[in-house]
Amino acid sequence: MKLTASSPCRVDLAGGTVDIWPLYVYHDGAVTVNFAVNLYTRCIIETRSGPELVLRSIDQKIEEAFPSLEALVAARRYRLPLPAWILRFFRPAAGLTIETQSEAPAGAGISGSSSLMITLGSALNRLNGCGFSPERIREICQSIESQIIRVPTGCQDYYPALYGGLSAIEMDPAGVRSTSIPVDLDEFNSRILVVYTGKPRNSGINNWAVMKEHINGNRKVHRNFDRIVAIARQMRAALERSDWLEAARLLRDEWEHRKRNFPGISTPLIERLVQATRRHGARGAKVCGAGGGGCVVFLVEPDAKARVSEVIASEGARVLPVAVSPRGVKVAVSR
Repeated sequence: MKLTASSPCRVDLAGGTVDIWPLYVYHDGAVTVNFAVNLYTRCIIETRSGPELVLRSIDQKIEEAFPSLEALVAARRYRLPLPAWILRFFRPAAGLTIETQSEAPAGAGISGSSSLMITLGSALNRLNGCGFSPERIREICQSIESQIIRVPTGCQDYYPALYGGLSAIEMDPAGVRSTSIPVDLDEFNSRILVVYTGKPRNSGINNWAVMKEHINGNRKVHRNFDRIVAIARQMRAALERSDWLEAARLLRDEWEHRKRNFPGISTPLIERLVQATRRHGARGAKVCGAGGGGCVVFLVEPDAKARVSEVIASEGARVLPVAVSPRGVKVAVSR
């Protein structure tokens, strides 16, 4: 049997970090606004006649093999931890060859790892006939990724991979829900730029530092997150009515409040990009994910997109050719 699967990465616009449990239960009306982008993670899974498990990353050019599932489970460390840990959970009955590939730059802050978890989890769910719902797959993948990075992970990164599109991730004590935001995707695509700074970052460490301050009772951080939650709710409303000037203002506001929580979220290059593009038609910008490098998302005037792209390139960063991915994870099976 052969399975192929893919899912999109994501860009967050507002409300990030608050999606880490239990932070969102401390803020009424918590919501994260994000969108899926047409940068995909992919996997090919093929069953083998024997018990051997072969893991291969095309983009990382890494391969490792285990003579059996028992040997994989007993291993002390992995060169490819994401597929290894997800195999520990699903425990396939047969040997497998698993090839993975990611179109997202390493450490870009656009949830390449979470997308790959959804891609692999959805494929193995189909292979094993588990029948897990998309929400159950999200819970499983989120928990496994936390096992890997050894700090809590947020829930928002998995929903674009599951469903695609532009979404509001609503969070409260009753649970988590993803709701599509109706918007003209052609118009939205004409106004976004996603830029890779070339410097990877560690989202787990950045988010964990902020989360500890919040849990330890730092009132300044708590008030700041109250404001970030309010911005995210306003961002959702602005996008629903296609108020692009307001959306850009909120993007700027979100970025300023986020920097107050963790000054290391920005870098000199990111600050130069934000300042330089403002004079050429960029209306708002913020770092993607937990920052410290990775990607920056810009809202620009459509007729200024080419000009802003030139400024970004002159500063040594790279515009990624992305648009909203309207669909989420896809799995195909052949024999």
